[in-house]
Amino acid sequence: MNDFLIRPATDADGDAIAGLIAAAFAEYEGCVFDRAAEFPELDAIASHFAARGGTIWVAEDGGTVIGSLGLFPMRDDAAPKGTMEVSKVYVARAARRRGVARALMATALAEATARDAPEVRLWTDSRFVDAHRFYEVSGFARVGAARECHDLSATWEYDYRCVLVGAAPLQPAMES
Repeated sequence: MNDFLIRPATDADGDAIAGLIAAAFAEYEGCVFDRAAEFPELDAIASHFAARGGTIWVAEDGGTVIGSLGLFPMRDDAAPKGTMEVSKVYVARAARRRGVARALMATALAEATARDAPEVRLWTDSRFVDAHRFYEVSGFARVGAARECHDLSATWEYDYRCVLVGAAPLQPAMES
């Protein structure tokens, strides 16, 4: 039984989402959270996603934000028309294994399906192994080569994709 609420985020949720991100980064050696330098969108997070034609949702338990996930149309000419991208997927450590991420992802995939998106993509830090397993269980496959982000955390990210409608199945990335 889910004892949390999924709702669209507001700009006022930026501080709570920042807390989720900072806590997640603190779990990994070398991950640096610098809100001003790398996450200025958190100052008006709902407006940021709306301006991109998307939405960010939060999971709330007793008035506390315990998870987040955003969805927006990709602006990549190489992606199939209508492709959506997921970002800001974070769940508070104490709220994990309660179905929070699953409920947020189901909300996003339902929205992407309603928009007739052929696929949903996401990029995830190569260090976030638990997240990789979650994405794979959620229907995503890792494809392509990792990319270097040139950020404060020296991040390398993996590309994950989930085919929704009318597209050929994805081929998993080969380990190198």
